[in-house]
Amino acid sequence: MKILDWLSEYRRDWLRPDLLAGVITAAVVIPKAMAYATIAGLPVQSGLYTALVPMVIYAVLGSSRVLSVTTTTTIAILTGANLALVAPGGDPETLLRATATLSLLVGAVLAFACVLRVGFFADFISEPVLCGFKAGIGIVIVLDQLPKLLGVHFPKGSFLENLLALFQSLPETSVTTLAVGLAMMALLVGLKPVKWIPAPLVAIGAGIAAMVLLGLEQYGVETFGDIPRGLPALTLPDVSLIAQLWPGALGIALMSFTETVASARAFARSGDPGLRPNQELLATGMATVGGAVLGAMPAGGGTSQTAVNLMAGARSQLAGLVTGGVTLLTLLMFAPFISHMPQATLAAIVIVYSVGLIQISEFRAILAVRRTEFVWALAAFAGVMLLGTLKGVLVAVILSLVSLAYQVADPKVYRLGRKRGTNVFRPISAEHPDDETFAGLLMLRPVGRLFFVNGQRVADKLRVLINEAEPRVVALDLSAVFDVEYTTLKMFAESEARMRARGISVWLVGLDPEVLTAVRRSPFGLAVGEERMFFNLDQVVARHLATEPTR
Repeated sequence: MKILDWLSEYRRDWLRPDLLAGVITAAVVIPKAMAYATIAGLPVQSGLYTALVPMVIYAVLGSSRVLSVTTTTTIAILTGANLALVAPGGDPETLLRATATLSLLVGAVLAFACVLRVGFFADFISEPVLCGFKAGIGIVIVLDQLPKLLGVHFPKGSFLENLLALFQSLPETSVTTLAVGLAMMALLVGLKPVKWIPAPLVAIGAGIAAMVLLGLEQYGVETFGDIPRGLPALTLPDVSLIAQLWPGALGIALMSFTETVASARAFARSGDPGLRPNQELLATGMATVGGAVLGAMPAGGGTSQTAVNLMAGARSQLAGLVTGGVTLLTLLMFAPFISHMPQATLAAIVIVYSVGLIQISEFRAILAVRRTEFVWALAAFAGVMLLGTLKGVLVAVILSLVSLAYQVADPKVYRLGRKRGTNVFRPISAEHPDDETFAGLLMLRPVGRLFFVNGQRVADKLRVLINEAEPRVVALDLSAVFDVEYTTLKMFAESEARMRARGISVWLVGLDPEVLTAVRRSPFGLAVGEERMFFNLDQVVARHLATEPTR
């Protein structure tokens, strides 16, 4: 497992963009972390602790260069639901101990999953699913920030509930807040093409200056308010709560890993090293364990702050270390300044950088190639919005697997012809009417792995083609079959016996070494015999033409 390998590849010209990206991302992470803490029913300092230790630990252990690891809305919601079971009264001390226990359990589950090497689960998240995930999460993030841009408030619910509530709240819009938000968005968009100017940082400075100099608070523009200062104290877990919290910890761990990997893959650039899912399990697990001793919430890769980190120009994990450092300085000395930042400024930054996640061109590219994967992308897109991040991705992944399972269960079986004047054998089709066939010889090619799920279906397809052609010889080209299992070999043996009784001879062609070994050991191979096994279809045609004329 490669730890800190990015240091050996670090380039001097990455330093400035990493420093700026770290500072800019901190301006997004810090307020959001405090907001997540309130969602979980925790003191706001718990959110700051979550933006401090997990961020630093992940930067050391993680494999993604731009992933910002603190926590997410869904993890905060799940954390709050689990904490409510053990600390219904909301006592701060009890909550912090329960949080430490829950985070420790989640981190332990993630680390143990790394030991079991179950990171392969990430391979079930395909590119079309990622495309839909990014677009869906982009819209969810924008909708989540619009109330702050408008200066309205309503209880958060599902995507549709939030959308309806937003429309109902439009008459209550704070004109001054909206003006600040739109001005920040115009500033961000205007400065975005100028690469050497950190537009989000300029917007943050302009927002804080406007609040202080113009007294915008008296016109209804909201800020983040007081941020507690000082280093956190150690918080010990309560082992008596483990029995009540471990089931919830499993769900949060699954959420953390899924969101972390999905976000890391969604924001990976073409030149970045490949994501290592098992290392992500360890990095996220250790980040969560490290934060647990400070009473931090379970950690996970966040989409909005990762989008900001990427768009702000982050080149490596150093940006995460800088974000953690700024969080520490905020706890010690910068809190009074950050507390004056308008919420509309943060909303403008998040919206401007999240809109880029919605790439219509990616959907068009998928549709142009394959309609099935386009459906997967739409499923992820709709699922993230309507069901939430984890459920939406899981629905798309399940749909992908079901579709793939159907394809595996129903493999293609092609009847082959030879391109005239060549040794190219290809499926017979209306596009190639001049391809050669040979009287008495039927060449068939099944494709894929042949096993108990699809063996009977393949046998049925072969039988239909054989009955239509009524050949004397059936040449079964297995060059496109990479594995054949006992159940299928048994079916083939039974079919061969029936065809032999009808005077039809079965020849086998193009068996790879593993398939050949399995066939030779089976009754099917014994019945066919070595003399009817060929390396390629050229040999089959040559042998057949010795006794049959070309048609």
